[in-house]
Amino acid sequence: MALWRGSACAGFLALAVGCLFLLEPELPGSALRSLWSSLRLGPAPVPPGPVSPEGRLAAAWDALIVQPARRWRRVAVGVNACVDVVLSGVKLLQALGLSPGNGRDHAILHSKNDLEEAFVHFMGKGAAAERFFSDKESFHDIVHAASEFPDAQHYVGGNAALIGQKFAANSDLKVLLCGPVGPKLHELLDDNVFVPPESLQEVDEFHLILEYQAGEEWGPYKAPHANRFIFSHDLSNGAMSMLEVFVSSLEEFQPDLVVLSGLHMMEGQSKELQRKRLLELVTSISDIPAGIPVHLELASMTDRELMSSIVHQVFPAVTSLGLNEQELLFLSQSASGPHSSLSSWDGVPDVGMVSDILFWILKEHGMSKSRASDLTRIHFHTLVYHILATVDGHWANQLAAVAAGARVAGTQACATESIDASRVSLKAPHEFMTSYSEAGSRVVLNPSTPVVEWRREGISFHFTAVLVCKEPIRTVGLGDAISAEGLFYSEVMGSLSERGELAN
Repeated sequence: MALWRGSACAGFLALAVGCLFLLEPELPGSALRSLWSSLRLGPAPVPPGPVSPEGRLAAAWDALIVQPARRWRRVAVGVNACVDVVLSGVKLLQALGLSPGNGRDHAILHSKNDLEEAFVHFMGKGAAAERFFSDKESFHDIVHAASEFPDAQHYVGGNAALIGQKFAANSDLKVLLCGPVGPKLHELLDDNVFVPPESLQEVDEFHLILEYQAGEEWGPYKAPHANRFIFSHDLSNGAMSMLEVFVSSLEEFQPDLVVLSGLHMMEGQSKELQRKRLLELVTSISDIPAGIPVHLELASMTDRELMSSIVHQVFPAVTSLGLNEQELLFLSQSASGPHSSLSSWDGVPDVGMVSDILFWILKEHGMSKSRASDLTRIHFHTLVYHILATVDGHWANQLAAVAAGARVAGTQACATESIDASRVSLKAPHEFMTSYSEAGSRVVLNPSTPVVEWRREGISFHFTAVLVCKEPIRTVGLGDAISAEGLFYSEVMGSLSERGELAN
């Protein structure tokens, strides 16, 4: 009888632990195996695969993300860098004695009231934005008040510095950063980031990052998504003062990938200085040895003339672009592209419309037999999905690259090492059209095969949904991390790889 009771007890325990495997497949496997072993019940059963759409999608990403055959060894990034002061936007504006009035966008902020109006305008849309604050003394007063906040945090800031920081997480990569680097920023940078002495300065440039959470309310305004509003009085980055240092450092550093950013910071400069610096930028890019890809990371802008100049002058000189939904639509509006009659996106940007604009950029401003342009790649990212568009024959491993960029969006926002399916949501459209300017295809999203591919006149598109963090820890720098991760997994084809200049 005792023997029977022992066997029955063991059987019930085995059944209970087996139920744990079935009902809680996302419990740490090591914990379940340890429990099974301690009960001496024989070999542990293999837990079933993830059952939620989020879990299935994350598992499919992991299977798709593979290293490129040839990898970058040395990456040079420039030219904007700063210290980000991150805090609650609503709390700071309240501390400044401001209350929510009528939301209104301002191309340039001239006062605290302009700041309040622009902040609630974008908070109500759940949209990211970046603006220049023209009043130096008023800005420094706001920085002082922000720095006194107990919850204020200081981080590496500026697209170039953030992209460099992300690349530096890979210990086998050497990273050069050129930008205005003050003592606080230098302290925050990864040890793997090399800053030439000419880039060091005595005082840091500060950018204020006013964050808000999904559902956060202030007066009549309620944020539909977590996001941030960025502003600064940054003259060093605005004048692209480190451009010459950056270019002069490339010959000694010998990069096999160059990343440029910070053009949006010129919005606070005169038209004459903008034209002068753009011309110098294009000349500098042309001095980079042929075959070394140059990626341009865009950011929030309001100056249509400047954006149009960038499209016509800078795009043909670079190889790759990174941008989000606001930058994409503003670009189309500034250069008379597809769907430019839209004043703004209505919720989630329509996949077919985004695809049309990406196609137009590469067809009208990208590489072709009849046009002197190096542009062959665009990495588009929005909150719930990403698209990588490439001219055929120039880039490899883009399926892995778009998946890796989407995966890092979820892990960085949630501050986790890997995707935690319980902390993210699949919010991408279940169905979408691939185009409206031609007879596009209808696609139904399947989490088990998350990367969708289609082609159009020699241009390939890779689409993937994003697993959106339910309670993001930090939203700043996600776009830069996405672009860096996508580039890290990308492989350039043609003359550069044939010369054997990339690491095996």
